[in-house]
Amino acid sequence: MGYYVNVEQGVNLYVEDLNPESGKAILFIHGWPLSHKQFEYQFDVLPAMGYRCIGIDWRGFGLSDKPFDGYTLDRLADDLHAIVEALQLQNFALVGHSTGGSIAIRYMSRFNGHGVSRLVLVDAAAPTGFSVETANRYLTQTLNDRPKLMQEVTDGFFFQYITKPFSDWFFQMGMQAAGWSTAAIIILLRDINLQKDLPAIHAPTLLVHGIHDKVIPYTQARELNRGIANSQLIPFQYSGHGPFWEERARFNRLLAEFIQ
Repeated sequence: MGYYVNVEQGVNLYVEDLNPESGKAILFIHGWPLSHKQFEYQFDVLPAMGYRCIGIDWRGFGLSDKPFDGYTLDRLADDLHAIVEALQLQNFALVGHSTGGSIAIRYMSRFNGHGVSRLVLVDAAAPTGFSVETANRYLTQTLNDRPKLMQEVTDGFFFQYITKPFSDWFFQMGMQAAGWSTAAIIILLRDINLQKDLPAIHAPTLLVHGIHDKVIPYTQARELNRGIANSQLIPFQYSGHGPFWEERARFNRLLAEFIQ
């Protein structure tokens, strides 16, 4: 079931809400420059296991409104909080992938983990994001040849082989975003540092990270593990930046076991 939630005047975010009758809710936050659709292989399985799966598209991405501004980490965390309040979520699991992990971390520190019983960070872009060199290259491509950028992102995302149809689907998901929001998040990822947010996380936290990740190195997961007191790190041996797809059966099983 899909619907829109107003998060501020003139800005509505798309929400995909599967099995809303269940009391066991999981809220998924996608990565840059994608949408909730990246979690298709979780949404195919977890609702049948009794979980409520909620996917949101950030402002500027997927099916959500695409204002020209509001692409700060605080504003994105505020958007998330507005959705949690609108849906009256309590005792839910929060899953953030890549930049979605950054947003989840800021939500935990900014709102004292409001409503979150379990936190799952998947190849999180934290405590830092892109290097200046990577950010500058991505920014140049975004402003001059965004399809080339999305092809580079697709080509470097996975460790395992992906088919051409899958690559095309993934590519088009990224192209749903606006150019200005795609660029704004690159700048955000260039400049963020979440070290000071980590001590504010008190919920049990699962860190999942592909050891072959070329986007956010596995060493950063170790930093998070050291910085988040109640956390455990699970390496995914056959994954790059997308263990939710590359080792989806293991990922789904691990997620269900952690949040039960």
